[in-house]
Amino acid sequence: MRWPLSRFLPDHSHIDFVRLSPFAAVLSVLAVIGSIVCFATLGLNLGIDFKGGTVIEAVTPGPAPLAQYRAALEHMGLRDSQVQGFGAANDALLKFQPLSADPSAAVDAVNGVKAKLVAQFPGVSFPSTQVVGPKVSGELFRSGFMALGLAIFLMLVYIGFRFGLQQGLGAILAIFHDVLLTIGLLSALQIEFSMTSIAALLTVIGYSMNEKVITFDRLRENLGKYRRRPLSEVINLSENERLSRTIITGATALLALGGMLFLSGPSLFPLAFTMVFGILIGTYSSVYVALPVLLIWGVKRGEDDAPKPTGKAGKAALARP
Repeated sequence: MRWPLSRFLPDHSHIDFVRLSPFAAVLSVLAVIGSIVCFATLGLNLGIDFKGGTVIEAVTPGPAPLAQYRAALEHMGLRDSQVQGFGAANDALLKFQPLSADPSAAVDAVNGVKAKLVAQFPGVSFPSTQVVGPKVSGELFRSGFMALGLAIFLMLVYIGFRFGLQQGLGAILAIFHDVLLTIGLLSALQIEFSMTSIAALLTVIGYSMNEKVITFDRLRENLGKYRRRPLSEVINLSENERLSRTIITGATALLALGGMLFLSGPSLFPLAFTMVFGILIGTYSSVYVALPVLLIWGVKRGEDDAPKPTGKAGKAALARP
């Protein structure tokens, strides 16, 4: 069964992707430098998961008054207060920075916040309260980035074994490119960075690597077919052949994430935004970061991997272009 909109896609395209590689290289370098500058100067807008703070689950008899919760927390002068829906319609999470460095004083302060909320919202209950200290949040931050590094390393091992060192190098450079640009954009826009963002980055790495695997697989197949064609021509041919597949896959993912991005509210916005940008930049880097590395370093044509024909017919086949 074909995708309903696939009839609008060209059956045979002849886009010269390689010709645009120098311009894309300049654009990518500038974007990476800008991302590093944003990260170094602005930093990330770390959420309570990484900065430490208090999370209170509030349940009301009717729908959760999220706007009134926000106004109440702001009136109390709580730092970095956030309110988001959670679970059922009458469930909400109230987040704010620690009220005191002393644990016992912090507990008393949280109880005071609860008492004020009960007075303002009769019938509200608090099934759970969590206090995340700075030490625990710092460990979460380090563990999250260790998970990203481990994921990238395992991807390098996989691509290296399956396709070779050149493809592995191109894939890893492209993955670093995608992660740096995504983090840089989150830093520039000061979108909250939490454990959910780490999960989104891991998803972006997986999607981006999947694009690289498909790219390299089609390229390897065509390198075996057209051994005497210039590498740039084979790259253009491979990318044009998989263009419709790339558009369909990316558009399907973006349609699903678009609803989450615009309709899910502030609680899931960082996750959806990170994944949308990651899909776009991962598709771009497959063509204009991973493949140009092969143009620079060269790539094995696959003659040694192909079976050697024998006999007169085999020798004649080898003699043909």
